[in-house]
Amino acid sequence: MRLYLASTSPARLALLRAAGIEPVTMSPDVDEDAVAAAEAERLGEPLTPHHVVELLARAKAQAVAADGAERGIDGLILGGDSVFVLDGVIYGKPHTSDRARERWHTQRGRTGQLYSGHWLIEYVDGRPGRAVGAVAVADVTFADDLSDSELDAYIKTGEPLFVAGAFTIDSLGAPYISRIEGDPSTVVGLSLPTLRRLVLRLGYDWPSLWNTGTSALPD
Repeated sequence: MRLYLASTSPARLALLRAAGIEPVTMSPDVDEDAVAAAEAERLGEPLTPHHVVELLARAKAQAVAADGAERGIDGLILGGDSVFVLDGVIYGKPHTSDRARERWHTQRGRTGQLYSGHWLIEYVDGRPGRAVGAVAVADVTFADDLSDSELDAYIKTGEPLFVAGAFTIDSLGAPYISRIEGDPSTVVGLSLPTLRRLVLRLGYDWPSLWNTGTSALPD
């Protein structure tokens, strides 16, 4: 069973590869801010973190599925999205050094929540079929002894500018995280246990997605 990843995130790709899956990556071309704003306007109230990540994960998967026949898709399409929450405030990607620095000054030594949304669409026989979704949450506690000079050096790498919450646990930001409560892969942006459960709900078994061809994998 082939997995199509509706994301260009290097972290999600590396995570799936480490789990024995080489997905086909496809850019979903979704205006995330516009989708979230339209949904909030429809509901007449702000979106919860759970709603945001599930909504955007679904939008990304559906965007790829919309022209699945033209793309030659035959398998499962996965959309994902993540946000970080501290003091009830939702934080996505900071995009600028100033915003990243401001966020780290706020979250240093504290605990927030990383929400990762997942949406999985079965696309076989040239058309979309069943779809399932779920959200995973993990608590993230940041080091309380992170100096301003360390923070400046980290921001200069550019890494925190384009990830939810302005941090990573699978690259340069890992030493600045003191504790994770929950599935660690959730914080990378894709909960592997959650994805496995979604695959099972659609009637497929997890090893059917393995395709990296390593000697440890079955033929």
